[in-house]
Amino acid sequence: MCAAKGGPRVLRLKELESRLQDVDVFEKPKIKLEQYPTTPHIAGCMLHTMNTQFDDIEGKTVADLGVGCGVLGIGCSILGASYILGVDIDEDALDICRHNLSDLDISNMDLLQCDIDQLLTDTGRLHKAFDTVVMNPPFGTKFSEGIDKIFLKTGLSLARNAVYSLHKTSTRKHIMKQATEWGVNAEVIAQLRYDLACTMKFHKEKSVDIEVDFYRFTFGGFSKS
Repeated sequence: MCAAKGGPRVLRLKELESRLQDVDVFEKPKIKLEQYPTTPHIAGCMLHTMNTQFDDIEGKTVADLGVGCGVLGIGCSILGASYILGVDIDEDALDICRHNLSDLDISNMDLLQCDIDQLLTDTGRLHKAFDTVVMNPPFGTKFSEGIDKIFLKTGLSLARNAVYSLHKTSTRKHIMKQATEWGVNAEVIAQLRYDLACTMKFHKEKSVDIEVDFYRFTFGGFSKS
């Protein structure tokens, strides 16, 4: 998944992962918000693929929905995005993200505190305002069922070119059906194993591997439903 096209200006995957190791993550993640951090390896693979295989980051405007501590948005900045907007409902997460932006000297990324439902119903000037949208949304299997669908629909309303997202492999049939109903093209460009560390009180194991699909959504006549 992470193979590069080559060329002297392409940041190597290992270097990108190494730089993303400096991003601080949640000390006390919130259960109801499903605040599972995107690991530097997964984030690096996602972003490297987006940039080298599809040219969807360098020089592009990007929205990071559910930005959390900022690893995806910060990675986009490292890879040369022209501008990034990180959106999250949680002020504590945004505080961590602000510290990361300051510590890493990221100056082309703004943050917006906003509920994803509100952003969907009141996109206003943000409608189709970004070349690319990237997100690792809540899976919505323990809390807030259907929240992954709301994140995805919001991303599609904001993006002009492509939306990248992670969803549990077990929901692939549903995601593909939903994309067809919305008139968008959905491609699983990789299947990953998300090593979910024991960060929540209800976790019984030290870590759990979850099979996750990495999607690229593009437009073929998107209509609201």
